[in-house]
Amino acid sequence: MKRRILNILTFILMLPLMPIFGAIKIKTVEASTDKWKTRAGGAAAEYAEGAEASADLWARNAAAGADNWHLAVTAANIKTRFSRGIARAGPAKYARKIRDVAMDRFRPGIEAADIDYKAGVEPYFSTIAALTLPARKPRGDPANYNRSEAVGKALNAKRLALLGATGG
Repeated sequence: MKRRILNILTFILMLPLMPIFGAIKIKTVEASTDKWKTRAGGAAAEYAEGAEASADLWARNAAAGADNWHLAVTAANIKTRFSRGIARAGPAKYARKIRDVAMDRFRPGIEAADIDYKAGVEPYFSTIAALTLPARKPRGDPANYNRSEAVGKALNAKRLALLGATGG
């Protein structure tokens, strides 16, 4: 009887050491997810501060990574890997992310892009405003396509000049 009590007592005292000798004790997926949501969700200001402070470093590293980017997007089987990733995520995840995340971010994103939108379209608006188009012909006249062609050529030339493709 003493031996049995001693064995039970030894077992009880060894319980805290069981993870060392056996399976690893971990939190449930639900508990870990809840902790992650709470901690990460409260870190938005900290994230923004850190990300903004590293803008120069980001620009240098992104520019230095141009060769790696090129290798990645031209890698063998990239088309297959891309389509597999889409299939793995599936349309349900896409729709859920739109509903749960993107919808609420859309309006603030538009408001935050105001300055960038103006800067991006201004050169093209100026190009169109400076054009003198050929005279309009009667409806259906093929010469009217010359007007569209003039706009298209001018906008493409502006785009190439802004990209530095023409040295402009």
